[in-house]
Amino acid sequence: MPGEILLSTAYFPPAEYFSLIRNSDTVFIEQEENYLKQTYRNRCRILASEGTLSLSVPVMKGPTLKARVKDIEIDYSKRWQQVHLRAMTSAYSRSPYFQFYSEYIGKILLKSPRFLLDLNNELLLKCLEFLNMDKFILHTSFFQPDRGLPQDFRYRISPKKGSCFASRPYIQVFDNRFVPDLSILDLIFNLGPDATDYL
Repeated sequence: MPGEILLSTAYFPPAEYFSLIRNSDTVFIEQEENYLKQTYRNRCRILASEGTLSLSVPVMKGPTLKARVKDIEIDYSKRWQQVHLRAMTSAYSRSPYFQFYSEYIGKILLKSPRFLLDLNNELLLKCLEFLNMDKFILHTSFFQPDRGLPQDFRYRISPKKGSCFASRPYIQVFDNRFVPDLSILDLIFNLGPDATDYL
């Protein structure tokens, strides 16, 4: 899909998200929409020994029900960073490329940025670097309602919806059966430099 695409901000989103970026020229990340709960905006799915595990970044509840995603602050009263890093280590320490990438990810998580959007942006750029993808990433300056346009993926990539992405099986740490639609972390830690070809 050459040209521009529109995506929501996301915390370690699934491979589908990066496949769209790879096949596009310019990426716009939505920052003006009202924040939506229980989406990839603040959560990701990894594969642990017990099965799929959801990791969520806690956010501050504002005085109103609606807040723009760019204004959403991370709640550091909970020790979520340590929980996430421990979960990632437990899930992927035996993966072939965990040692190559985990330190960079840990450093970003422990920076403790104030806003969720800033955390997601830095993680996105780092993952694109891991994938050797040089893409032009911009942010929206105003909100456009969803009109079902083919380049608008803000609400299509969701943990509540089935993915249209054709996941090809690859070897996972806990590989009794292949589990699709996981965070890009699963792909990067297991395939390393070959992760881009999978997309």
